Amino acid sequence: MGVADPDLILIGGGLASSLIAWRLAIDRPEVRVVVVERDGRLGGKHTWSFFDGDVSAEDRAWLAPATPHRWPGGYEVYFPGLSRVLETPYNSMTSERLHETVAPLLGDRLIAGEVAEVRADGVTLADGRVLKAAGVVDARGPQPTPHLDLGWQLFVGRTVRLTEPHGLTRPTIMDATVAQGDAYRFVYLLPFDERTVLVEDTYYVDGPRLDRALLNQRIDAYIRSRGWTVETVVDEEEGVLPIALDGDIEGFWAEGPVVAKVGLAGALFHPTTGYSLPDAVAVARLIAGADDLSAAGLRHLVEGYSKRLWADRAYYRLLDRMLFRAAVPGERWKVLRRFYGLSEALVRRFYAGQSTALDKVRILAGKPPVPIGLAMKQLRETGKGTA
Repeated sequence: MGVADPDLILIGGGLASSLIAWRLAIDRPEVRVVVVERDGRLGGKHTWSFFDGDVSAEDRAWLAPATPHRWPGGYEVYFPGLSRVLETPYNSMTSERLHETVAPLLGDRLIAGEVAEVRADGVTLADGRVLKAAGVVDARGPQPTPHLDLGWQLFVGRTVRLTEPHGLTRPTIMDATVAQGDAYRFVYLLPFDERTVLVEDTYYVDGPRLDRALLNQRIDAYIRSRGWTVETVVDEEEGVLPIALDGDIEGFWAEGPVVAKVGLAGALFHPTTGYSLPDAVAVARLIAGADDLSAAGLRHLVEGYSKRLWADRAYYRLLDRMLFRAAVPGERWKVLRRFYGLSEALVRRFYAGQSTALDKVRILAGKPPVPIGLAMKQLRETGKGTA
C-alpha cells in the first residue's frame, strides 16, 4: 500500500489518533491511513483508564487487546472522614499495548517525523518531506489558546516493583488524605499485580507548570508512608491535562489550520476529570462511519460534535469553576469528599458525562463546601460566553 498516496493523514500518534487508525482498519480496511508521529511510536508513555460505564460493552471488547488491566471489584476513594469502595469495574489501557496492537496494522504507514506545516491537502515535515491526502486530522494534543479558560491537572506517575506484596486489591482513584498545600492533591494507585503498582501524584492547579522534582519527592514519601520497599522502577509517566472552566468554543475552532482537531486538541475530554478515552472512542467510531473523509468533511463532522459536547457539558464547567474559583485552594478536597458521599449511580453517570437533571440538583443541593458568596458568583456567571 505504501505511504505515497494515503487517503487520510493523522498528525500525532497519541490515543485519539491511534483509535481512529485502529477503528478504520477494522471497519474500512480499504482506507489508506498514515500516522505521522514525532517519535515514530504510538501512545508515548501513558496509561489511560476508564470505568465500565464510560463506554459500551462492544467498545470494551474492541479495546481489550490494548487493555491488559481490569478490576471487576471496583475502586476505592479516601478523604479525611470518608473511605469508600465503589463497585463499578475499572479498566486501564497502556501505551505499550496500544502500540503493539495498532502499529502492525499500519506497517510502513507509521511515519516518524516532526510536522512543520498543516494544510487541508497534506502536511510538510521538518525534514522537508511532503505528504498529501484528501483527509487530514490534527491530533497533536492541547495547544495554547486564548479561547478556553482552563485549570490544569498535573501528575507524575511511577510504576514500581516492590520487594513484598502491596496488599491492594483494587485501584485507589483518589487518596486525598495526603497533605494538600495550595491545590487539590491526591494519590492514584493502580495495582497491576501483587507486587507491581503505579503510584501517581496528582494536583488540580491554576497553571500548567509541572514541578517534577516536587512530585517525585511526594511519591517517595508516599511509598515510605505505606511501608513499601521498592525493588525496581518499572516505568514513569507524566501529564499536564486541561480542566475546562469556561471559554469561547466558536473562537477555539476558528483558530489554526482548517482541519479536524481530535483528542485534547479538539477540546474532547471530560471537563472535570480530564478523562479523554471515552471521547476518543466515540470520535473514532464517528470518523470510521463517515461518508466524507475529506479534510473539509471531517472538519465539519468533528467540529460539530465537539461543539455539541461543549454545550451539553456546561454544567461540569460550572462545577469546575466552583472548585477552582469558589473553594479555598487548600480546602478544595472538601468539594470532592462531598461528591463521593452521593449515590454510586450518580457518581457513575458523572464520570460518563451522563448526569441527569436530578443528579445536577443533588450535586449542588444543600450547603456548599465553599464560601457561599463565591459560589453564588459562579452561578451568576453561568451562561456568559459559551458556558
